Amino acid sequence: MSFSQDTSASTAATQDSAIAPAVPAEDAFSFADRFWVSGQINLIRQQDPSFYAKYSGPNSFGPHKEHATSRVETVYLGFRITGRLEILNDIESAGGAGLSNALGIAGFTNVDVVRNPTLGQAPYVSRVMLHYTIPLGKAMTEATRNPLSLAAIVPARRLELRAGKMSTVDFFDLNSVGSDSHLQFMNWATVNNGAFDYAADTRGYTYGLVAELYAGKWAARFGEMLMPTVANGIKLDWDLARARGENFEVEYRPELLPKRATVVRALSFVNHANMGNYREAIEGYLSGRDSVPDVTLYRKQGTVKYGFGLNAEQELTSLWRAFTRLGWNEGANESFAYTEIDRTAVIGTDFRGNPWHRSQDKLGAAFVVNGLSGDHRRYLELGGLGFILGDGGLNYGQEKIVEAYYTAHLWRGVSAAGDYQFVANPGYNQDRGPASVFSIRIHIEDSVPFDKLRN
Repeated sequence: MSFSQDTSASTAATQDSAIAPAVPAEDAFSFADRFWVSGQINLIRQQDPSFYAKYSGPNSFGPHKEHATSRVETVYLGFRITGRLEILNDIESAGGAGLSNALGIAGFTNVDVVRNPTLGQAPYVSRVMLHYTIPLGKAMTEATRNPLSLAAIVPARRLELRAGKMSTVDFFDLNSVGSDSHLQFMNWATVNNGAFDYAADTRGYTYGLVAELYAGKWAARFGEMLMPTVANGIKLDWDLARARGENFEVEYRPELLPKRATVVRALSFVNHANMGNYREAIEGYLSGRDSVPDVTLYRKQGTVKYGFGLNAEQELTSLWRAFTRLGWNEGANESFAYTEIDRTAVIGTDFRGNPWHRSQDKLGAAFVVNGLSGDHRRYLELGGLGFILGDGGLNYGQEKIVEAYYTAHLWRGVSAAGDYQFVANPGYNQDRGPASVFSIRIHIEDSVPFDKLRN
């Protein structure tokens, strides 16, 4: 599940210049700044016409015409205990389904989809965390209040510490052009780096510790997260000695164009979990030990999967922005938490609707190329199944996706969007597709204005 914020919590506070000479007293903040209550509803209906498929398997994207609707409702709660310490708690409900049960396309078309329909639609705690800020200097800067950070003024140089339940991508691999499925793109490989197999349960959340350091144009963050006990599983492994996900990111804001924001982020991750190895599964099948390739038979506790990512965004004019992502992971060990992508490249753009007198509207487009490692590819060619892919065979080709959207602001916090996605070689298979997916999204959000309630 993505966090609906055009400028992310961890980037908004670092964009502005220092505005105050000294750090205020720890409890010096207004009544309105103490509380946060807001909510959102995100409804996505998708449909695709039939397409050519030479064959299909258990995890294929269905070649016949179908439609599906997903929904996510969230209540965001926050309370500032002191000027530096706050507690954040979000309650969420997710329902509906994705096309073909969210199988058969590595860069799937709806990031709001929960891949395990047996989880049900009962509300659950999506986030609950403590957030503490340590000033590292006297200068202050303005920040955009949001559900992940309640302060309107923060130290320009600071250390932020978080502990609790969260999504890894609340803080890592953020991009103001391509990280928000509520108002921007919808595809898994557009909203996130597809090769970033980030620690998460089936719903996309985990427990962890995150430290973020902000120092002028530079920022750095580190996170230690819990991994699921099985691939795409809902249960997390609490034994850090044997299973964990480590994430490190460095952020830099150079001034490449005069008065235009530039952000570059370099990411690395290392996952330790009970993962299988594709080559061992292939050898088990070719030797005759196994009737089909099955990577789950070769899981070993403490197996390591690692990868890297590069994420950049550039403001070109006051209305026009561009972004890119590059991702790579070692691809020898089992895809475990996000999706089956070992290499990815994305380029995209968005544009605000001021020229046609729709300043709160936005249109965007992106092009994605996804790929697999040699072992992962061979495993699927021989009929192996992953937790997302498995056509029973594979005529390999890079998965290529074009996505375009238009989001129209209707009234206050209500917007509607149309989205089109063209998927060539779904699931990396040249024997299937191309597939087209048409989407309609309704998004509603609102917050309680505490500054008006105190009187």
